[in-house]
Amino acid sequence: MKKLVFIFYAMIFSTTYSQTRPSVVKEVDLKRYAGTWYEIARLPNTFEKGLKCITATYELREDGRITVINRGHKVSNPSKISTARGVAWLPDKNVTSKLKVQFFWPFSGDYWIIELDKDYRYVLVGDPSFKYLWILARDKKIDEATIRRLLDKAVENGFDIRPVIRVDHNC
Repeated sequence: MKKLVFIFYAMIFSTTYSQTRPSVVKEVDLKRYAGTWYEIARLPNTFEKGLKCITATYELREDGRITVINRGHKVSNPSKISTARGVAWLPDKNVTSKLKVQFFWPFSGDYWIIELDKDYRYVLVGDPSFKYLWILARDKKIDEATIRRLLDKAVENGFDIRPVIRVDHNC
């Protein structure tokens, strides 16, 4: 009987968890979003390991897609720059806060804008798998209260922020 109760609760928990998705902002003006953003903090990931002074630049294209250029300096040798070039698009033209990003064909990932400053000074971006999370800003530094508020918003949306890395911009 105990085993049955455990299975029942496990099924309820897994169903509830699988239905949880981060919330996103209502609308994003992609023209205002375009430009360079500095990575302030992130969840660890393999493709940015060993990098600092990371930026993401978004350039609108005439075909409606967005060129994405991520750059970071190697921690071991800051004069060496790692660059990744990709493309982003809106899978649903009516939902401007949920993009797909692709750096290597045929793989693409979700890029969901969870929180965005009204003046487009900072943004919280994540994905529905909860594996990826970034705080980006137009400047290399933002105040600690804003970082804390964005991290709290991430927690409200189901992200585990304990492993979050603060990005060094001393290059």
